[in-house]
Amino acid sequence: MCLTAYDAPTASLIDEHCDLILVGDSVGMVVHGLSSTVGVTLEMMILHGQAVMRGAQHALVVVDLPFGSYEDSPETAFKNASRVMIETGCQAIKIESGTYAAETIRYLVERGIPVMSHVGLRPQSMNVLGGFRARGRSKKVADEIIENAIAAAEAGSFAVVVEGVSEVLAKKVTKAVPIPTIGIGASNECDGQILVTPDMLGLFDWTPKFVKKYGDLKSVIETSAKQYAQDVKNRSFPSEEFTYRFTKK
Repeated sequence: MCLTAYDAPTASLIDEHCDLILVGDSVGMVVHGLSSTVGVTLEMMILHGQAVMRGAQHALVVVDLPFGSYEDSPETAFKNASRVMIETGCQAIKIESGTYAAETIRYLVERGIPVMSHVGLRPQSMNVLGGFRARGRSKKVADEIIENAIAAAEAGSFAVVVEGVSEVLAKKVTKAVPIPTIGIGASNECDGQILVTPDMLGLFDWTPKFVKKYGDLKSVIETSAKQYAQDVKNRSFPSEEFTYRFTKK
């Protein structure tokens, strides 16, 4: 079972229940308010990775390499991946993986960097894939996704995230590779599941079709903020209970 985290408090709360915590580049959208993950920087991932590592004691922590930090060459990928691992203390990194990434994955793994891959809907490639849409509707694209997963596994990835594909395709990908598949919007045919934690907790009005809201954090925050504002305005907070009083000596 996997969830995302971007800060120490969240990591400490979910740590006991997760096998893996992903510091995803989704942080750009759910924390920083960006319209996509493309604008996320390496420095942002390191900062949030450091925070999560302070809160996680048991789960395997994986940090995303952001767009533009690994595509140039295996050498560039190693420079940035090693920096992430050194500066955060995380146990692995994740990259979005086409067949083009196999050489990079192999290069990283041979040099001691565990790699988790990501196939199917790849958010960093939204500008060439036509946006945030489920993938694999045509046989050609479905076959490419399977090929990408196989290439990632053969290159040394220890797991692969499968995002935004049909149940049938998820089953084919899972059968095609010897490593665990972790689904997000890919049915229960994958070996494991991952969700973006703020989505799962109901922080936003809109979430993707595949997200089940296990909480209503948005309402909790709005209600609490409203009550606090009222208490301050009518001067009922801070009351005696929350006020320091010093006795004279």
